[in-house]
Amino acid sequence: MANLLTDRAFWVNYWERKKGLAVQLPSNYLFHSQLAEIVEKNKVKTAIELGGFPGYYAVFLKKYFKLDVTLLDYFVHPPVINELLEKNGLKEKDIHVIETDLFNYQPERQYDLVLSCGLIEHFNDTADIINRHTAFVKPGGTLFITLPNFKAVNGWFQKNFDKENYDKHNMDSMNPELLKSICEKAGLKEVKSGYFGKFSVWLENENQKPAAVRLFKKAVWLTGKIFTKIIPFESKSLSPYIILEAKK
Repeated sequence: MANLLTDRAFWVNYWERKKGLAVQLPSNYLFHSQLAEIVEKNKVKTAIELGGFPGYYAVFLKKYFKLDVTLLDYFVHPPVINELLEKNGLKEKDIHVIETDLFNYQPERQYDLVLSCGLIEHFNDTADIINRHTAFVKPGGTLFITLPNFKAVNGWFQKNFDKENYDKHNMDSMNPELLKSICEKAGLKEVKSGYFGKFSVWLENENQKPAAVRLFKKAVWLTGKIFTKIIPFESKSLSPYIILEAKK
């Protein structure tokens, strides 16, 4: 079976369906506290976001931490990136953009921080894609990877109400212990891997789903939020994300 669960046509279609991509990123953007701690603790100056078009995290790191940032992706549509930059008070020259196939690209430089959010789960060979991330990390640098946890309630929603999207994800990759072991075998240090977030559910292109599905999703979302507010904890069954962090 091929390592890649998606192809260029999938991503072209995915992004062309999206509307309102140019948004103003808040200072409390998702994973902001983890990224702030990494940047401040390690005096990060350079960062690259892999597979991150339209570059939300590259823009976030430039906007709030003034890093030298790069975005690398298989599919890039410059007008969308430029509109996103403008929306956040930045200019085209403020981020470097590399449009390439990660599997045919040799890093020309290494970075203090290498991150991807929602990338590695689209590949069958989890160790291989993580090792490709590691090649971009400077000695002493940090690897930061996040992915959805479709083994939680949210995954049940994806499987039952958006099977096409669900099938584009490698469920086996959504295992914190597996991710940790891959990093340790690769020689990375200070490896941390675990569930993140109390509760959330979402659906791609939710406004195109039947009204009954939207109402059911809203009811489950509200119930889960109330429950985890009363008894807050992160777990395999409820947490919507997994975070992996390691040092080279």
